Amino acid sequence: MTGFSGPQDSTVRKSRVLVLGFIFGLLVLIYLLYLFNMQVVHTIFYQDRAKAVAMRSFTVPAQRGEIFDRNADYPLATNIDSFAVYIIPAQLPADNRNAVFERLGRVLNMPESAIEKKIPARASQYFQPIEVKSGVDLATVTRIAERVEDFPGVTWNSKSIRNYNDIGSLSHILGYVGNITVEELQVLYNQGYNINSVIGKSGIEKGYDTLLRGKDGRSFSTVDVRGRQIGGIEDRFEAPENGKNLVLTVDKRIQKLCEEALGDRMGSAIVLKPATGEIIAMVSYPWFDPNLFYTDTSDEAFRTLSLDPHNPFLNRAIQSANPPGSTFKIIMTTAALEEHAIDPQKTITCEGRFRLGDRYFNCHLLHGHGPLNLKEALEESCDVYFYTLGLRHLGIDIISEYAKLFGFGSVSGIDIPGEIAGLVPTPQWKQQRFNSPWVGGDTVNLSIGQGYLLVTPIQLANAVAMTVNQGVIYRPHFLKEVRDPTSGETVRVVDPVAYKTAPISKETFKTVQENMRGVITDGTAAVVITTKAVDVAGKTGTAEVGYDDRWHAWFAANGPYGAPPEDQLVVVTMVEASNDWEWWAVRAANIIFQGIFAHQTYDEALKALHWGWLHNDRRKEN
Repeated sequence: MTGFSGPQDSTVRKSRVLVLGFIFGLLVLIYLLYLFNMQVVHTIFYQDRAKAVAMRSFTVPAQRGEIFDRNADYPLATNIDSFAVYIIPAQLPADNRNAVFERLGRVLNMPESAIEKKIPARASQYFQPIEVKSGVDLATVTRIAERVEDFPGVTWNSKSIRNYNDIGSLSHILGYVGNITVEELQVLYNQGYNINSVIGKSGIEKGYDTLLRGKDGRSFSTVDVRGRQIGGIEDRFEAPENGKNLVLTVDKRIQKLCEEALGDRMGSAIVLKPATGEIIAMVSYPWFDPNLFYTDTSDEAFRTLSLDPHNPFLNRAIQSANPPGSTFKIIMTTAALEEHAIDPQKTITCEGRFRLGDRYFNCHLLHGHGPLNLKEALEESCDVYFYTLGLRHLGIDIISEYAKLFGFGSVSGIDIPGEIAGLVPTPQWKQQRFNSPWVGGDTVNLSIGQGYLLVTPIQLANAVAMTVNQGVIYRPHFLKEVRDPTSGETVRVVDPVAYKTAPISKETFKTVQENMRGVITDGTAAVVITTKAVDVAGKTGTAEVGYDDRWHAWFAANGPYGAPPEDQLVVVTMVEASNDWEWWAVRAANIIFQGIFAHQTYDEALKALHWGWLHNDRRKEN
């Protein structure tokens, strides 16, 4: 029969209804549990996520430490309050970012292309602020703030800029700072640097960047959907730690004296304390003004200086190596005495030239000096004597060994970057470099500081310091003290560090100093080193450049002669052959010694030396 449903079918229908009801109820229960989980259990989690979306963090740059001269009474490098303007790429309008760049460029007085280069398209989702320009004044920031709706994604923050106070030739010592490059950031990222960091580029600023920069802080602010700061209870501020203040070994008065004594001549001047390695003054001409790098024309200024053929960025005291000329005879004299290579009283007759095979090597005195012993040869700087000494009594191996003992051919480890090692030639070096054997003529040239030998002024200053200290060279340095920027308390004092010790007898060094004193009293420097303020010991040097009668002029000296090392100063001056020949290195040293030990200015020293004819003598730049 059809249309009839029995008890079995009714049971099946009831079972299906119960199953469907159970499934529906289970789904509703799961949904309710999910809503409960989202709205109650994870409330705090989602609130934190919402706050994170509405929060923006900004780096608060630490105030860079100031730099002082050794008297700590005059700041050489300070900070000027200003602003930096940033762009948050993710907040730029996707379809109108160039319009923002164009408007911002007009306000900041910089080309649109320069802004676009700083904010590449690939950074469009980047929420980290990217610095567009620093050194922005309050008036410019106010113009942006008054029309903030025209500058979506643009923000600003206080950021001081570096200022150097009338430093002149100190620029090579202090250096300068600049924005970190991509290449620098790849190396320094793990040391706390970021894309907006300012970093030392040269000099003290670079050598002691980690001390000077301090530790940046962070500012966390609540913003609306347009990125505008609206404030809130969650806003917080992590204060930066300002950088340490540095006190240098440099005496600004003596630095100025050396600067004026060298004048507008390509070269360098160094004043060094031999007993500690402290550098009291270091001048390299030409120098540059680092304040030019913090102006609207900074790129142009940097480019102009970089292309200057006189190389104003080059610190000639540590980055230019040249033949030392006859100043190398100090090392030759030391080697002869210590090795007992020749009886110092034995005379060698100079007839104006030295024959080697079919070649002749001239003495600087063409008619000859006649018979001279070792002391007289150093005093008169007789080339023939030292030709003979080097070739027939010492030899290349001993000469190169003593040159290295005095620190030539290796860096001194001075605490500013960029120092070069120079060169002490050897037969092995020449064979590798030129595929040519060492010959007697090479030894003859080396014996008077010519040929392949290359020395920096700081190396020569260290060599003189070794004779004063009787066998020890202390690492030359500029840092004297580190001080807390808030309390002014000294947190670190730099102690002398001996980096080179020579196994040479004190008696040898005493004799070398006596012979160097003779150079001043009876020798080549007698007519120029006329100061009565201090007894000087030293050695003149002229180094031939090329084959057209061009000469570098050197003078290496110390004083007061005979005083304990802690009371003495080493002075090394060098004037390049690019200047008109006037043997100025010795004259400059005379002024420097007079000014230092008589406590006189440049003009007062000239007057005391009766050199009034040099007053305000400033030649035009080459």
